This record gives sequence, structure tokens and C-alpha cells, in this order.
Amino acid sequence: MQAFERPILVIGVAGGTGAGKTTISHTILDRVGADRIAYIQHDSYYRDLGHLTMDERKTRNFDHPDSLENELLIEHLLALRAGKCVDVPTYDFLTYTRRSETECLCPQPIILVEGILVFADRALRELMDIKIYVDADADVRLIRRLERDIVERGRSFNSVISQYLNTVRPMHLEFVEPSKRYADIIVPEGGRNTVALDMICARIITLLDGGA
Repeated sequence: MQAFERPILVIGVAGGTGAGKTTISHTILDRVGADRIAYIQHDSYYRDLGHLTMDERKTRNFDHPDSLENELLIEHLLALRAGKCVDVPTYDFLTYTRRSETECLCPQPIILVEGILVFADRALRELMDIKIYVDADADVRLIRRLERDIVERGRSFNSVISQYLNTVRPMHLEFVEPSKRYADIIVPEGGRNTVALDMICARIITLLDGGA
């Protein structure tokens, strides 16, 4: 068990798909120091669909809050805040299953949690000390989603568009966009907003170093 002089600070970064959450998270990691941050991506906690056929897996709504095992993430956050290491699952987006290997994550002065739906779950967001919502225009987010899913996740153009229209956009309007009201900070223009990034990183460093 690891102990720190001050309580561990939990920061949540939410926003629509392709809004720039990862860019902002990586900027925080770079400027504040990756050695002082335990970084968790909500995507790692997608439920394992290995018990379903491949056709059944493909029809699941991955943009609904129920598709993520928030119970496990909450359990891990509480363990990290208590100074304990956790085994974060790794998800295979081609097979919609969890891999056998996990990532051992140990506590740090800051826990950074990133994902489109991290503010949609009340129990999850109540564990967060700072909540950042990353905002961007819908057309920009769609283009980024296309690039990511085709290049990084091996999806076809048609499948990405179909998923966007059938689940991504409706779920964004129902769950993601409304969660903006819980944010402490809203960052327009995503990761391109250098002024907001400067202020956020400066504030985190101040809190980390014991400032008010």
C-alpha cells in the first residue's frame, strides 16, 4: 500500500467522441508529469461480449452507459485512492472481448480518468475532484472518429458511419451532451484551446504542490 502526503486528486475528462479528450489528457500527462499521474481510459472497461456470437456483438450499443462496467472502474478508483494497485482490463475492439492480459496500475498523486461517459454515472462522477468537459463541433468530431476507427481499430468506412448514425449520435444527445452540466470546466475547441490547457495544467500543478 502506498501513502501520499495529500489526498489523491481524481480528475475526469469527458466529452463527445473525437472532441479532443485524449489530446487534453496527454497534454496534462506531459506538462504535469506522467510519473505523477495514474491514467485510466474508460474504454478499457467495456463489458466482455465473448459469450455472444460475432453478429450479436456487432449489434450491441457501445455508446450506452450500460455497455461499460462502471462498477469495476469505481472499485478500482476507490482502491487507488486507498493506496492499492489495480489490474486494469485491456479491451480488444476487433473481437469485442477483454484480453487475458491486464495492466497493473499503481496509485499516484493524481488519477486521470478519460471517457465520453464518465460524467453520465452519478456514482462515478462523485468520485472526481475536477471534472473537465471537452467540447467540439459535431462535424469535427465525426471526422476524427472516422480516422481513429479506420486506422486504429480496423473498421470500415461504412461501418463507422452506420454506427455513428444508429448509436453514437443518438447516445451523444441523450447521455453525453447532458453530462456537460456537471463539468467544472468546459473547454471549447478541444485540444486546440491552448489558453484553456495552460490554465488547467497550471491549476493542477498548484494543487499538486500544495497550493490553494
